[in-house]
Amino acid sequence: MRYVLAGMTLLCLFIAHGAVTHAAGGEQEFSKGETLLKNKQYVEARAALEAGILKDPSNIQAHFNLAEACRGLESWACAEQHYESALELDAKSGTKSYLPKTKAKVWRLRDEMTAWRLLNDAKGLLTSGKMKQAEEALHNADELGINNDQQPLYQQLQAKLPRARSAASKNMTSAGSRGALAETDSLDMQMVLVPAGKFMRGSNLGDDEKPVRQIYLNAFYMDKYEVTVGQYARYLEATDMEEPPDWSTMNQPQHQRRPVVNVSWEDAVNYCKWAGKRLPTEAEWEKAARGTDGRIYPWGNEAPSRLHANYGRKEWDDHLALAPVGSFEAGKSPYGIYDMAGNAWEWVFDWYELDSYKKGPEKNPIGPGKGDEKVVRGGSWLYVSEFLRSAHRFNAQPMNRHFGYGFRCAKTP
Repeated sequence: MRYVLAGMTLLCLFIAHGAVTHAAGGEQEFSKGETLLKNKQYVEARAALEAGILKDPSNIQAHFNLAEACRGLESWACAEQHYESALELDAKSGTKSYLPKTKAKVWRLRDEMTAWRLLNDAKGLLTSGKMKQAEEALHNADELGINNDQQPLYQQLQAKLPRARSAASKNMTSAGSRGALAETDSLDMQMVLVPAGKFMRGSNLGDDEKPVRQIYLNAFYMDKYEVTVGQYARYLEATDMEEPPDWSTMNQPQHQRRPVVNVSWEDAVNYCKWAGKRLPTEAEWEKAARGTDGRIYPWGNEAPSRLHANYGRKEWDDHLALAPVGSFEAGKSPYGIYDMAGNAWEWVFDWYELDSYKKGPEKNPIGPGKGDEKVVRGGSWLYVSEFLRSAHRFNAQPMNRHFGYGFRCAKTP
């Protein structure tokens, strides 16, 4: 028995020694990579940090350092990926942030790397003659914010687009481009027609989502994007209406293409009315989000990922937790509508009632005539993936001005 115990003890020591050696190996790689990074030896730093992360993929600082090394090498996709990994791991750690200074800085760096990637994507698309895709990539890069270093490449690529499309933005500066683009955009041109017909509404996953049945809706237009800070700023300037809470934080150059939030149901109604539109009904919203085939999410039945939607964040970070509208190409609805899942909850017209689906008509339903709470749909940047389902219903006090509540408008043809 003594020999068995002794053998087990030696085995445990051997395993423990191996674990320590393994961990130490990871730490050695991280330490080496950090030193190389400080000396701007980016190739060597990247190799060392990647080797260390293979051994310990949960090291937050290592992911940040690897992102910095990739940034030095102008490997934008790598930098974007590891800034994102650092943010995700930091959010899950439940401890004081490991990231340098503030997480807001890392969000900005990630957005900067995403913009570089989009600019390089546009360059390749232009070379292969794919003008429409190149224009969309440049538009998305501009939404994220083109900095001074990126501006020459951006202008060079814009100049290669068809003359009619590039003239308006040819001489825009980084800070002014979003505002100028907003001034020239037509609100109606940003709308999508959802044709008349039936769709499958509801699900069996929530008591207030039953029964599942076909509903007929007349044709309607839906905003392609959530209403942005830039658009709302123009509305406030024109109407002298009350600013939402934290407006000075939201209304910054880098946020003009991010969704406006902190708006009440009445704020949303008033904006849509000013724009010659209205809030969508709950049924219209669901059809615009999921189409006619009963899919779970706007993009289909595949589980959500960070390629589909902006969700699962833990802090507002001075509006940086919200993504510029139209950032998630893979998350579009069947009608080409963006951000119907995540980013901002969206107010709809209807009052909330638990069993309204059971009582409502099968043609052009609108919720009950009165109630205590309104409906918001689509989930937000703050919440879990369960709320991203297109059938998920959520109730909110109409006077609430919450930093997750935004909206988009609809219009009758």
